[in-house]
Amino acid sequence: MTNPDFRDEELLADVIARLIGDVRHVAVGNASPIPATAALLAKIRGKGRPYVSLLQSRKHNFFTDGARELFDCAGQGRIDVFFLSGGQIDGQGNINLVEIGEHGRPKVRFPGSFGSGYLYYVVPKVILFRTEHSKRTLVPKVDFISAPGASADGVFRTGGPIALVTNRCVFDFAGGRFRLASVHPGHTVAEVAEHTGFDFDRPGDVPETTAPSPETLALMRGPVARELAEVYPQFAAQVFGVGTRATA
Repeated sequence: MTNPDFRDEELLADVIARLIGDVRHVAVGNASPIPATAALLAKIRGKGRPYVSLLQSRKHNFFTDGARELFDCAGQGRIDVFFLSGGQIDGQGNINLVEIGEHGRPKVRFPGSFGSGYLYYVVPKVILFRTEHSKRTLVPKVDFISAPGASADGVFRTGGPIALVTNRCVFDFAGGRFRLASVHPGHTVAEVAEHTGFDFDRPGDVPETTAPSPETLALMRGPVARELAEVYPQFAAQVFGVGTRATA
């Protein structure tokens, strides 16, 4: 997508910020600049709410013992939104962060599940995010389930996926299936179907994803970008033209 008014990253961050909604606490893991942009945007829009924890940040992170405190906080119900991705994501919301191919003799190895299998169960709103929307990444069935999108009857869980945001569209998730919620400007429903490996539901009339307003773009390019540069200086410079000196 090419748009003279905004970049893809700005559109996706605005979409995710709206999905975050009115919550108390958003946590963002490592190597997640677009979700981090969205979380900081939501905080500025909410005049300080939600609280945002960026795990690689000195300023936006009250954890002093790394992931252990994150997991404890999530288990106590004190994290409302988290973000997950995967080398593969299937139509049931399962994610694969381990391997592709035969177990023990994989063709591809991913970084590993880390806390995804736990956080997927206990964080009420998990937003899945994948910038490569292709049949290679959005598959009929993942090769390895690092974290399941849904659980069998009788399994207690307070968390799970609410949406999947890609570079082409937004899916929402309910009843163990994805539903096409909107298609980004410059893309089409037919294109989404062509590049998606799993079946999904869709309304008769699929709306276009709302573009970020001038006010939202001003926030992202100003105060959000300056905060973001502490953790993601290269991303902030490339997308927003903000260098690390802006955080001093």
